[in-house]
Amino acid sequence: MSLIGECSTTAALAVRFKATRQRTLALCGPLTPEDMMVQSCAEASPAKWHLAHTAWFFESFILREFLPGYRLFNEDFPWLFNSYYQSFAAFPEKRLRASFSRPDLEQVLRYREHVDQGMETLLERALDGQLDGIPAAEALKRIELGVNHEEQHQELLLTDILHAFFTNPLRPAYKVQASTSSAPVLPLSLAKSLEFETWEGTNEEVTDPCSASSIGTIPALRFHTFPGGLCEAGQHGPVFCFDNERPRHRVWLDPYRVANRLVTCSEFAAFMRDGGYRRPELWLSAGWDAVKANGWRAPLYWTETDGAWRIFTLRGELPLASLENLPVSHVSYFEADAYASWAGHRLPTEFEWEAAAETQAVAGNLLDSDRLLPAPAPEILQSQDPTESLESPSQFFGDCWEWTSSAYLGYPGFKPLPGTLGEYNGKFMSGQMVLRGGSCVTPAAHIRASYRNFFPPETRWQFSGIRLAL
Repeated sequence: MSLIGECSTTAALAVRFKATRQRTLALCGPLTPEDMMVQSCAEASPAKWHLAHTAWFFESFILREFLPGYRLFNEDFPWLFNSYYQSFAAFPEKRLRASFSRPDLEQVLRYREHVDQGMETLLERALDGQLDGIPAAEALKRIELGVNHEEQHQELLLTDILHAFFTNPLRPAYKVQASTSSAPVLPLSLAKSLEFETWEGTNEEVTDPCSASSIGTIPALRFHTFPGGLCEAGQHGPVFCFDNERPRHRVWLDPYRVANRLVTCSEFAAFMRDGGYRRPELWLSAGWDAVKANGWRAPLYWTETDGAWRIFTLRGELPLASLENLPVSHVSYFEADAYASWAGHRLPTEFEWEAAAETQAVAGNLLDSDRLLPAPAPEILQSQDPTESLESPSQFFGDCWEWTSSAYLGYPGFKPLPGTLGEYNGKFMSGQMVLRGGSCVTPAAHIRASYRNFFPPETRWQFSGIRLAL
């Protein structure tokens, strides 16, 4: 985590804080209180828990330390909604979060309101220069970290709801189509419990994301050459980033080539038809063990009925035929690596990915588009050389997190944050693989070229996809 960026101000941070808190509530708009209790897999958490935990973060690491006279909303909440901070407090087993029928949703919303009032007081004092006697710079750094933490949980909330609705025999849709208004619509129980201003999101309408996915053509899979050489990786300058993105350091890259787009559903279906899930020679040993142990024969959320595949999405269950041009999503690192082997290619390293992406604009199909599922790659004008394109590869940001071949490790000279917040990232640097680029449910303000996501290699519940390299 770094200091507030040079182009950021306390006023801008206050605006972002408020908008982020509003968006989390808006994302819960399509959910019932019963929906918000479901925890359908070990990686997931109930939506009600996400609401409480994000308030807990601001209370635990900011208000208790920097707002004189702050009073806890509930003496039990500091341990009840702790996620994994061993040095902070004890906490319940993650798998038991769905059993937290109490506190009820109304009390969780009152908790958020209580924390928001405290944060508004703290931010007002900061704006007025009245943070006497406390380290103001550290307080602002913590607030910015808290905002980014909540944006992470917005993405997790949607991935968890997708899995919860998939396990429901009725297979309900989170949203059938994008709303034409930026105003969130809350269930009556939420609307009565808490009043809030509209999150000013996009007004872009996606009236039929299913049919839109098959319109036109996507570019043929081609590879763009990058010269490599001595490159720099990691975040630099006075801008926000997580501790695992620093320090900026040099890496040597041999010349390499990266695909112009992500692998599509139809291309992955060809891997399946060719026996991809039945051929151990394509798989890493642990990957083949996962295939056998879990009975994998397709990506997560793919189901076959009468010989036809369907894919469950936040927009409901849709036929593969209508989504074939979309990037394949919800595949594990093991599946991505097996597909790359089958195709005669490989996955890029995280440093190859970053060197290719850092000159690109941070724009794409992210949460702000309200599409809520990956989009087909834009057409790219091809050069006379059939192996090259005139433009750089697309889809670096949004659509799907892209598996890399890099293990999640600290950079040379890495130092976790001091104190309890040092547990945020550093203690997970074992047995995980790095993903880059964000997804269709990542807030646009949250992503950057240096951002390092990480999951165990068997993880499939995240919006994770495949970009090939040579």
